[in-house]
Amino acid sequence: MRLVTVDDGSAGQRLDNFLIRELKGVPKTHVYRIIRAGEVRVNKGRAAADTRLELGDVVRVPPVRVSASVADSEAAQALVPPREFPVLFEDDHVLVIDKPAGVAVHGGSGVSFGVIEQLRRARPQAKFLELVHRLDKETSGLLMVAKKRSALTNLQDQFRARETGKTYAALVIGDWSPAKKVVDVALHKYLTPDGERRVRAVPEDNEDGRRSISLVRIQREFDGFTLLDVTIKTGRTHQIRVHLLHEGHAIVGDDKYGDFSLNKTLAAGRHACGVKFERMFLHARRLAFDHPASGERIELAAPLPAECETLLAHLSPR
Repeated sequence: MRLVTVDDGSAGQRLDNFLIRELKGVPKTHVYRIIRAGEVRVNKGRAAADTRLELGDVVRVPPVRVSASVADSEAAQALVPPREFPVLFEDDHVLVIDKPAGVAVHGGSGVSFGVIEQLRRARPQAKFLELVHRLDKETSGLLMVAKKRSALTNLQDQFRARETGKTYAALVIGDWSPAKKVVDVALHKYLTPDGERRVRAVPEDNEDGRRSISLVRIQREFDGFTLLDVTIKTGRTHQIRVHLLHEGHAIVGDDKYGDFSLNKTLAAGRHACGVKFERMFLHARRLAFDHPASGERIELAAPLPAECETLLAHLSPR
């Protein structure tokens, strides 16, 4: 039996969700069973699953036998290599890192672990670390992690209300028209026959589509390529990748929606520019948000990764 005092990271959380986190790997049905049986107590009294915990509450967590499968899961967690990432902002509420390309933000879908699992392993003293938003595995740049539950809910509300500024650098194939400044095209998410997640543009009146808006501005022009700044007003899966493709300009190195022949040529170093480039050129370079505690407007920028700068340096300006 354990007595757990509710801290800032858990204040405001429902009792059932609190227990699911405390009793990692224990089936939810069992968690609800011990609550109903009165084995869980809050401040020495019985409590319902939907009880909201307050700072300083003392929760009695009964002993629970862990199955072999749970033990195996915990052993697998122990194999996650701890890793820190370049920090661009950090205080008691928020952590913002510069995520490298090729690293998933979390485990799942064939990936055993990602940024959040590695951060938790690197910071065992941290009581609360949760992703505020996500980036594709192939995308680099600014990624926000909440260090308190109150910060998580506040920041997620800002994302839903479109009060955050998220700008990406994207190198696309071809000459982008300066007149094309807004892409307002609905997107539909689906699964391929082999279970892979994909997205396609659909007509506005398609009932399966969700309205998606991207603002586009030309940063630099090259022979055969254009470097764009793309600010998203909605945060749909693969939004930038599919919006730019829909306009006839795939992102360089995109292995799902791109020009596979050009990607292969660049990856092998056989392109006329003479540079070997093996990733997708999409980088979350700017993030603006209101601090969840102080309300102060914070703007952060992540420079282009070295491999992206090298490619640009070897392209011919136009």
